[in-house]
Amino acid sequence: MAVTWKLVLLLAVSSAAGAKQYDLPATPATVAWGHYEAGATPVLTVRSGDTVVVHTLITNSPKGLEAAGLPADQVEPSLRAVFDGVPTSARGPGGHILTGPIAIEGAQPGDTLEVRILKIDLAIPYAYNAFGPTTGFLTDDFPYRRIKIVPLDRRRMIGRLAPGVEVPLHPFFGSMGVAPPAAFGRYDSTAPSIHGGNMDNRLLVAGTTLFLPVHAPGGLLEVGDGHAAQGNGEVDITALETSLTGTLQLILHKQGEGTATEAAYPRAETPDAYVAMGYDEDLSNAARKAVRNMIAFLVAARGMTRDDAYMLVSTAGDVEVTELVDRNKGAHVVLPKHVFVAR
Repeated sequence: MAVTWKLVLLLAVSSAAGAKQYDLPATPATVAWGHYEAGATPVLTVRSGDTVVVHTLITNSPKGLEAAGLPADQVEPSLRAVFDGVPTSARGPGGHILTGPIAIEGAQPGDTLEVRILKIDLAIPYAYNAFGPTTGFLTDDFPYRRIKIVPLDRRRMIGRLAPGVEVPLHPFFGSMGVAPPAAFGRYDSTAPSIHGGNMDNRLLVAGTTLFLPVHAPGGLLEVGDGHAAQGNGEVDITALETSLTGTLQLILHKQGEGTATEAAYPRAETPDAYVAMGYDEDLSNAARKAVRNMIAFLVAARGMTRDDAYMLVSTAGDVEVTELVDRNKGAHVVLPKHVFVAR
């Protein structure tokens, strides 16, 4: 049955350019529960330039959602199937249900994977937000647990958080990452690091391109932790958590191909800005990494001197707090492209 299922999954539609599009559902056979791992077996293998429609699941259990007041018939059947079908031994150490891993033919350590986020769709008409006594940024102020189901209006793209309060929706995947180096072992999906992972960067919406350094053969991309909306910091440890479907084009850049496409650390590019990231247990160190990574990018890709790049970040860049709550804190530098004028 597994062989038959894989044959069905890997059926692809060829485009005029020769690239293919794949559809990857979230099932017990296609998810990585709570971890990234260099030795993981890919559930799908694609070529550079191919597109994958990735279906992801909300980070919660059917029982947890029902206890929060969600009617049982609104729980996704695929979520029930994953909770029933993934053995305990295959779960953890983190709690995110990630779809993948996806291997890219020819990817080797030292290469860079470019992930073009073409489209992100809400998969369900609700999200949740929650905090607890041992999680979040203000545990002393909120030493108890609460969860709220938040209806999502897909036509108006707002979430109804409270009476008279509407949150604009900007869907993105909280977790997008490749396998870390083999020495990391089965790496907890909670803390972002050099492989990306649980970055919780709200700039990773449709239209943004993510660059990830490859650490293991195949790259092994995993995607999940869908967010309908989130503020910088994600201070209570959750966003508007929901299920999303993303259309991603995957492009492999071989080591030495060009400085503009290489990435030694996760970074991104929006239509209007360059984004450099940094992760560390100490927020100041995370910010230092982000600033240094932006300087290194400007030197390599824009031909600037280190001194001028440092000055540019100080005069035109914004250092922002990505998240405060996932063991490794996150910071990112946003530098607008308009500062580079034609000569």
